[in-house]
Amino acid sequence: MKARTTALLLFLGALVAALAASGRLGIRVELRDNQAGAVDLFGSGEEEKAPDAPFWKEEPGGAKVVPQTTPGSFADLAERVSPGVVNIKTTRTLGQQQVPRGLEELLPGPFFHEFFGEREVPSLGSGVVISSDGFIVTNNHVIADVDDIQVVFADGTVIGAKVVGQDPKTDIALIQVDPKQPLFALPLGDSESVRPGDWVVAIGNPFGLEHTVTAGIVSAKHRFIGQGDYDDFIQTDAAINPGNSGGPLLNLAGEVIGINTAINPRANTIGFAVPINMAKNILPQLRATGHVQRGWLGVVIQPVTKDLREHFGVKDERGALVAEVFPGSPAEKAGVRRYDIVVEFDGQEIKEMNELPRIVATTPVEKTVKVVVLREGGRKTLKVAIGLREEPGEAPVAKPGTGGGLENLGLGVQDVTPEIAEQLGMGEVQGVVVTEVVPGSPAYEAGLRSRDVILEIDRQRVAGAKDVRDRLGKGERSALLLIRRGDATRLVALKRPEAG
Repeated sequence: MKARTTALLLFLGALVAALAASGRLGIRVELRDNQAGAVDLFGSGEEEKAPDAPFWKEEPGGAKVVPQTTPGSFADLAERVSPGVVNIKTTRTLGQQQVPRGLEELLPGPFFHEFFGEREVPSLGSGVVISSDGFIVTNNHVIADVDDIQVVFADGTVIGAKVVGQDPKTDIALIQVDPKQPLFALPLGDSESVRPGDWVVAIGNPFGLEHTVTAGIVSAKHRFIGQGDYDDFIQTDAAINPGNSGGPLLNLAGEVIGINTAINPRANTIGFAVPINMAKNILPQLRATGHVQRGWLGVVIQPVTKDLREHFGVKDERGALVAEVFPGSPAEKAGVRRYDIVVEFDGQEIKEMNELPRIVATTPVEKTVKVVVLREGGRKTLKVAIGLREEPGEAPVAKPGTGGGLENLGLGVQDVTPEIAEQLGMGEVQGVVVTEVVPGSPAYEAGLRSRDVILEIDRQRVAGAKDVRDRLGKGERSALLLIRRGDATRLVALKRPEAG
């Protein structure tokens, strides 16, 4: 048997060699990064064009080994990734302060100049090397409005850095150094694959204590902490302190899955990191143009609360309710209407209101996408050509709210006069202004407040205060109010007392 096997192998080897010599069989061996690529036994002989590769480091195929049990030590991981974590030292020059009258004569000399003259204020942060040629990711607040940036590497090397791009909206910045030799770069992982309960390690420069290593777990994902429209943080109990900002949150394979950004000052086990997938979406733009262009839909949205869900007759509270459509916006041109509930955008389900601004923002400008809305009990698919969002001047996002009306509802109203319109900064005299809301009343619980302006009730314009009293005093179900508060409109659902 052994002799037959040997003879068969020799025959196959001779056959392959003969075919290769005749040109009928192409064999190509490619070397990439000093590693042999796959052997192509049946290739076409034509060179395939490789897709554009990211300029940061990524491990092909993702994480190789992720322990499934409690690690006995994080020492090997910390030692391996340490060269890719840097400390960022910045200085900012404060201008000369106004001197109180007479103080210059009383406190002349060095004392005066130290406290009232120009002076440099140092600051500390962290960063992540993402490419061997010197690109480093950090937080925008670490390098914003500074005069000098020095990057300190694990071996003590110090190199000056320049700002390549900044995005205050996500608090991500890209800086660059000019190294004399290739740098050790950390691979960027996939933050979507991370699950609450996974082990993570944070490395940074808290309080100037260089390369401090802390470990914990992912406490939660998709946290909204009120920092802006694009909140989507990873929460961790790995200790994060001032100075950790801009440093990496790593999985046990040594991949960066987040950029440590924020803390809860009242707890040392609640920290937040920007998901690395969000950073990867904007890094190419930061490198190319220094800033980020975002998609724009042109609507004001709010959550679908329990009361609004009952009013619209929908099964759950998913989606984003359209409270206003801006004239001339992509949404208006596509046929999006007030009262629509956006439940799907470009193939992605909208489970919570806060998801829609993030998804729209990362959609390429001028791309036509399908938007699915709930309208009058049915589903409707619209095609929207996404516009460019101008900064500043963002579309406001309405906060959760509900509504109100008259004595039995704890509400006082009056017609909007020209004087009231001027006080409220209204461009025209229309609607009915709320003059009083009784604490604890149905109107108060619904969310109405003094100075709100009622524009519509049950999708019909109000003619005046008497019209509001008459229409809110009738009916067996909740009333849907369109109100204006400041520069934004919102929808509120008000249950009449007889409706229970």
